[in-house]
Amino acid sequence: MTLAELSVDQDARIRTVGGEGALRRHLLDMGLTPGIEVTLRKVAPMGDPIELELRGYELTLRLDDARKIEIEGVHATDRAARTEERHAPVPHPGRGEISRAPSYRSRKSGDVIPKGQPLTFALAGNQNCGKTTLFNQLTGSNQHVGNFPGVTVDRKDGQIRGHAEATVTDLPGIYSLSPYSNEEIVTRDFLLQNKPTGIINIVDATNIERNLYLTIQLMELGIPMVLALNMMDEVRANGGTIMVNQLEELLGIPVVPISAARNEGIDELIEHAIHVARHREAPGRIDFCDAGDPDDPRGAVHRCIHAIVHLIEDHARRAGLPLRFAATKLVEGDQPILEQLQLDQNEKEMLEHTIVEMEHETGTDREAALADMRFHFLEGLCEQTVVRPAESREHRRSVELDKILTGRFTAIPCFIVILALVFWLTFGVIGAALSDLLTLGIDNFTALVDAGLTAYGINPVVHSLVIDGIFAGVGSVLSFLPTIVTLFFFLSILEDTGYMARVAFVMDKPLRRIGLSGRSFVPMLVGFGCSVPAIMSTRTLSSDRDRRMTVLLTPFMSCSAKLPIYALFTAAFFPRGLRPVVMVALYLLGILFGVLYALVLRHTRFRGEPVPFVMELPNYRLPSPKSVGQLIWEKARDFIQRAFTIIFVATVIIWFLQSFDARLNVVTSPETSLLAMIGGWIAPIFAPLGFADWRVSTALITGFTAKESVVSTLTVLLGGNTGLLNTLFTPFTAMVFLVFTLLYTPCVAAIAAARRELGSARAAAGVVVVQCLIAWVAAFLVHCIGLLIGLA
Repeated sequence: MTLAELSVDQDARIRTVGGEGALRRHLLDMGLTPGIEVTLRKVAPMGDPIELELRGYELTLRLDDARKIEIEGVHATDRAARTEERHAPVPHPGRGEISRAPSYRSRKSGDVIPKGQPLTFALAGNQNCGKTTLFNQLTGSNQHVGNFPGVTVDRKDGQIRGHAEATVTDLPGIYSLSPYSNEEIVTRDFLLQNKPTGIINIVDATNIERNLYLTIQLMELGIPMVLALNMMDEVRANGGTIMVNQLEELLGIPVVPISAARNEGIDELIEHAIHVARHREAPGRIDFCDAGDPDDPRGAVHRCIHAIVHLIEDHARRAGLPLRFAATKLVEGDQPILEQLQLDQNEKEMLEHTIVEMEHETGTDREAALADMRFHFLEGLCEQTVVRPAESREHRRSVELDKILTGRFTAIPCFIVILALVFWLTFGVIGAALSDLLTLGIDNFTALVDAGLTAYGINPVVHSLVIDGIFAGVGSVLSFLPTIVTLFFFLSILEDTGYMARVAFVMDKPLRRIGLSGRSFVPMLVGFGCSVPAIMSTRTLSSDRDRRMTVLLTPFMSCSAKLPIYALFTAAFFPRGLRPVVMVALYLLGILFGVLYALVLRHTRFRGEPVPFVMELPNYRLPSPKSVGQLIWEKARDFIQRAFTIIFVATVIIWFLQSFDARLNVVTSPETSLLAMIGGWIAPIFAPLGFADWRVSTALITGFTAKESVVSTLTVLLGGNTGLLNTLFTPFTAMVFLVFTLLYTPCVAAIAAARRELGSARAAAGVVVVQCLIAWVAAFLVHCIGLLIGLA
């Protein structure tokens, strides 16, 4: 019987984990080892994927992958309820506690680093353990904190507050040092190649067993490290306890209980980290296998690892690899490590013989045997040091909410309602009202400056530059700032609560039909805010195929920079009651074209299956006001900077080209300007779409720099009076224009992000060309249909 045949609320024991390659190793690293009991908790609304409970947390898995896992001992769930008994927290005396674990005082990784000399730290941990929040507390850095796996898409550096000599790097979240995704490769490469002087390993204390799986691998590196037990406030609130002192003794590293969200224990953590790094105090324990009972097959793993240690000792030293780490990686079959060690043929044969003998004695394969050895150690460690808390309020709340938000008949309707509510509040209520107020303020300020310049008698050319150029262009874009901030506010709440992870779970099956996994849905959803972070966040996808395909599809999700265009045209050509409908229709049209393009890609360039859907579902948590506020401020600041840099420059250039002719004489009519001449060359391209005016083609060209520039350019070219848009468009051609702007190339910043993720300028240029062609064809078809039914 396979795991795919298990029913909801049934328990089973895993017998074997089938499959091969990186996915199988990843499943083992996530705790799906032979002998472990699992419970099927939920099936996605469309029947696939499924959600399992094991080792105190929830994991999603597709049915295709579940069919590779054989189970036994199936029965109705009798998983013991978590005790409601409450325990008093065990006090942790602080820095002096180091003396309780003398083993790592005697183990040094080098000479003491003098005070004032540079120290470098790696901040490492699982996804969703509060790592980025801790980074903010350590450095004071303002960085977005989310609850979706993989919010950190690149390494971030910061100076530890109060210690100018200490730099900490926030690494992407990983579950193991056997890399599965690109982000995990980034973290592993940093640790092995940059060799930081210390590691700050943050773990989720509410899910300590699975989190410590990474900890013991980090300890094998022999780098001084400190363990930060995060979310201890939740453990205590739910009546649990972690014997911190005893955990320190058993692991041989400092262990500090903290709450990153509440800024508790951070100063003590900094003191411990600085101390162990400066004194080069390496972990006191790097051996987590035990010869144990002669009848226990795990003893074979112990003998295998130690035999390999003796075999590769000289090679590891020459390659600059930690010996114990290299030995366990060879047991796993880690090819890059094997190549770095440069073993000769006899040594390779001896290595293989040793591992095969271990497999024979344990009755399982090398990867499963090693994962089982690690988790067996952790089970014993947690049994001695952890008092399991009652079911947390967060978990109870998540279970109840998931009955609705991921329910079979309610998940899709809830998602549609939530998304519709976000768009309605953004475009029809909050964002629109705030934008109207800001527009009124900008108009009044512009009138005041205009009157002042007129009274002063300033040169007419300068007066035109300030009022018709800068104020008209930049001011028209700034007026849409509240709408954009409102959209990011709601997207941030959805991300921070953990709802986006559920959306990925619900949407996995429909996305698989177009060649993607549910994890691709989140970058595309973020694309409604901004294409740049959305494209960058595709690094969370472990498959190069899925990552590239998602990068190509994300620009079809209409970003917030296009909002000023939509708002301007809907306000000019549609009744107020229809404006939100038109806005939503544009977004849906972008999604439709994205789906069609995905189907084309799946059957041409990206044949094959999407990446397996293996993801932890975090508990729902209330959004942090600080986190949401930081994101809003960052997006507002970014928008304002663009308004006063890219858009400002574009506005001045457009004003100059509009105000002067080829001989640099001030023109009396825009039709004789440099801009009219350039626009005239391009205008024939758009004539079949129904807008052949040179001013329209010019505005679309400036949209390559920033989409907001389309509005600022049109405003400048219309003399600051957007009411004259009806001289360029009819309501029908305005709709054709909106279709084109919806689908044509994203801004320069998004193209630069795509170039970085796709790895070549040629691929990025292909994005520009393909999207422009799709936009032109789509707008042409709309125009032709309009002509046929008499709308034009």
